[in-house]
Amino acid sequence: MYKTPQEGVSFVSEISNLLLEKEKPTIIFCPSFTSLFHINENLSDSGIELGSQNVYFEPEGAFTGETSVRMLKDCGVRYVIIGHSERRHIFNENNTSLNKKLHAVLDNGLIPIFCIGETLNDRNTGYTKTKLKEQLTKGLDGVKGLLMDRIVIAYEPVWAIGSGVNAKPKQVEDTHLQIKELLAELFAAEPVKQIPILYGGSVKPENAK
Repeated sequence: MYKTPQEGVSFVSEISNLLLEKEKPTIIFCPSFTSLFHINENLSDSGIELGSQNVYFEPEGAFTGETSVRMLKDCGVRYVIIGHSERRHIFNENNTSLNKKLHAVLDNGLIPIFCIGETLNDRNTGYTKTKLKEQLTKGLDGVKGLLMDRIVIAYEPVWAIGSGVNAKPKQVEDTHLQIKELLAELFAAEPVKQIPILYGGSVKPENAK
């Protein structure tokens, strides 16, 4: 919950100016709902994609405070974060509701960024792979293998989110491999090879490399 709409527009402009013509990384900016429309108007030719921090799975109705996929699309959103650790642990979102969100996003042609991750206790007790398998199995339930190339997985260990403690490169590498293995168990091996797996958790300029 950072940046007003105008602050968000200024931030995107700064990032866009830093991009060199020869560099074409996929950059996705996911601001608060109130900033989506304003930022989308300033993304033209920037090379930056627009994403949402959350979504509700119903297409419309009496759901005060929620935002539908159709509303997001009208704001120019292409990516939607689903299951961020803060949504799971602060707002008690469970795998069942996250699965509904995932299907709503896929059914409407947007790209879900599905977040998974373990707590510090899970890692210390050797429960990481079990927790990730549970989140993937229940969260991706009903998704056919052919749709897997439209999903992005984000590994964000709960113990590293906002704590100032980031996972070591070897920890991230090992966990990403586990995620690939789990996806291969759940789906045909071929589609999962192309699934992007991101990392999130106390990443800063000084440790990003």
